[in-house]
Amino acid sequence: MRRDIREGVKKYMIDDIKPNYAALAKQYGCDYRTVKSAYHEALKGNTPKPKRKTSPSKLDPFKSIIDTKLSDHCTAKSIYHFIVKKGYTGSYSLVRDYCRGVKKEKIQKATVRMEYTPGLSAQVDWKEEMKLISSLGEAISFNIFLYVLPYSKKKFLTLTFDRKQDTLFKCLSDAFYHTGGVPEEIWFDNMKTVVDRSRTQFSKVQLNDRFYSFSKDAGFSPMVCRPFRPQTKGSVEALARTMDRLQVYNHEFYDSTDLIRIVDDLCEELNLEVSQSTDEIPDILWKYNEKEHLHSLKQDLLTPYFEDSIRRKVTKEAMVLFRKCRYSVDPRYIGKEVELDLSENEAHVHIYYNGERIRSHPLTTKKLNYNEKDLVQILKSDVMSHKEERDIQEHIAQSLKQYDLLEVSLDEQ
Repeated sequence: MRRDIREGVKKYMIDDIKPNYAALAKQYGCDYRTVKSAYHEALKGNTPKPKRKTSPSKLDPFKSIIDTKLSDHCTAKSIYHFIVKKGYTGSYSLVRDYCRGVKKEKIQKATVRMEYTPGLSAQVDWKEEMKLISSLGEAISFNIFLYVLPYSKKKFLTLTFDRKQDTLFKCLSDAFYHTGGVPEEIWFDNMKTVVDRSRTQFSKVQLNDRFYSFSKDAGFSPMVCRPFRPQTKGSVEALARTMDRLQVYNHEFYDSTDLIRIVDDLCEELNLEVSQSTDEIPDILWKYNEKEHLHSLKQDLLTPYFEDSIRRKVTKEAMVLFRKCRYSVDPRYIGKEVELDLSENEAHVHIYYNGERIRSHPLTTKKLNYNEKDLVQILKSDVMSHKEERDIQEHIAQSLKQYDLLEVSLDEQ
């Protein structure tokens, strides 16, 4: 029975007036018999219906065992097979649903909204294995590195194509630069690049040795969340959910370089939007209340972590990606894995294959960097295979001139 109909007929009952069933039925958009039934029910009083007797669950005798095993972080599947050996005859889904309810209840009971201190902490996570399709129909799989200062909600996002430890170090270094310093502690989940062994009831978390050395040199204390406690990193978990905003760019970008720009733009937008939790703009709160509390990064201590060779796979465009810019190689290396290294003065990026230097480029901020010899070979192998080399070089000279003009106009905007 609808509540609005019940409330409507009660007014007539209080005034001891018999209602016009047809008029009320027209008012509430129902059959007159529904109104009549509600009126007579109100006259009798709302007597609660007797509760249906519930039969005991097959799970009841085993709930204490399940609770004990859940406290040891056992999975629902392993618990199911364990209690079957002890006489349980019910389904796995019954065990699974009960385990989910217990975990959810524990998380909700233990969760308290935290007040954050400026410069004290940051939270890190990955938005893993996202996939978007370019305007050319190419499916691009990628990850988003997420970093947030929970006091000001200042954010740093960057797109990566792997989640290796070297990539994590580079992303953290970029995040420190972007946010103006290093917090006292940084919260992570149990990612393999951070943790060798997760915390259990019987043992403490064991950090990866190389990661621990990096954290000491960078000047922060690594904090690792317990399993099944996503609320511990609530700020970065909320940030991960906003990555759904990238879905609108499906089929709307040209290539991975264009996608990197979109992610960078999203980061800037999020830092200028009013945060729902603080009712402040993150960039302003960070600039005036938090930035001064972050301690400066001693970049020279982190240099050894980035001196190891960087490996990249040559794309089908005969390009390699380095610091969000692309550099060309000869097309015969397409699909090969090459090594990248910076010159001593960091003015050039050198590209090696099997220990042999195959190309050297000036380090720039231009999105596309072609060596003329590579460009000739790329065009000869594809769209201009029927042309003479002299014609190809004239085409290249004209194209590069137009591209430089485009770069200048974009920088001026």
